[in-house]
Amino acid sequence: MSEAIRLGRAMLGLTTPNPAVGCVIVRDNQIIGKGATGRGGRPHAETAALARAGRRARGATAYVSLEPCAHQGLTPSCARLLAAAGIKRVVIGCLDPYPPVRGRGVRILRSAGVAVTTGVLEDECRRANEGFMTRVTRGRPFALLKLAATLDGRIAAPGGDSRWISSEASRALVHRWRREADAVIVGAGTVMTDNPRLTCRIPGGRDPVRVILDARLATSPRSRVFRERSTAPAILVTNPSNLAHARDRYETPRVEVIGCPERGGELDLGWLMREFGRRGWCRVLIEGGAHTAASAIRSRIVDQIAIFVAPLILGAGLPVIEGLKPTKMRDAIALDSLTVTPVGGDLLIEGRPVKSRARVQ
Repeated sequence: MSEAIRLGRAMLGLTTPNPAVGCVIVRDNQIIGKGATGRGGRPHAETAALARAGRRARGATAYVSLEPCAHQGLTPSCARLLAAAGIKRVVIGCLDPYPPVRGRGVRILRSAGVAVTTGVLEDECRRANEGFMTRVTRGRPFALLKLAATLDGRIAAPGGDSRWISSEASRALVHRWRREADAVIVGAGTVMTDNPRLTCRIPGGRDPVRVILDARLATSPRSRVFRERSTAPAILVTNPSNLAHARDRYETPRVEVIGCPERGGELDLGWLMREFGRRGWCRVLIEGGAHTAASAIRSRIVDQIAIFVAPLILGAGLPVIEGLKPTKMRDAIALDSLTVTPVGGDLLIEGRPVKSRARVQ
């Protein structure tokens, strides 16, 4: 199952709108076939593994990180394919929450006389595909908020200089996260200050859709993010009153303009995330800046926060998050599931906002 998870994770970001699943087929304690969901979601992992196993699949055991699909779509039901191939036992990491599959894949296998075991490395399997699961169960992608700060919580010097706070190893990890994401989101301030490309610069990677939040149309249409040669388009998100002007100013065959409703005087990121869910996106990476981070947290769309803390002290400059406006300590955003990992010379601190804003005791 660990190998099935590894195979699936290697395809994260490449299989949207489908989950990234791994399958390993074993006979006589030897792996005879393995596969992962292909680019664009086809072929499914089970199909690829069965093709490699061939006739040897009869009487073998299949380990699958997510419940085999039960419905006939562009490809046959994987549960039926496993049974037809003569697989005698299927070990499943976790059940699929997608309504046409949920529990039906297991029932198809058992009705065909296949032994089924579920819940093996279940937490790891869920974590590997939590983008897909978040979209299916909540109607929006999983959102990872990434930040890089000095020890004293600054993301830039007073003049706006922020290159580079984090180490080369940390930046390489962020490029991997970009490859795994369907979109990367930044605010207008980040575009104006850093003029980023927001592309994925690792071998075999692919660029996420670049999303710029710009309610006031402050960014230049000549910014890199709008003009960068990329396989992925850019999206400018503004308020409906600026929509016509934004389309005249920014829209091209490679730049889409979206009018997003406002809520509380700012773009409604909850609405935007639901729109991305309707597009089949499973995972987004929010990269800043300080006000965008605060808006995302305030909108309660952030599922995980990752902060690269560099061994630097500025003593002045821009704070890592600005605009939450708490009045008491109990208003602080509490995190749980904390992990601390050395990355290059930095510390990567990851946590998840708890549902209640009250401090965890």
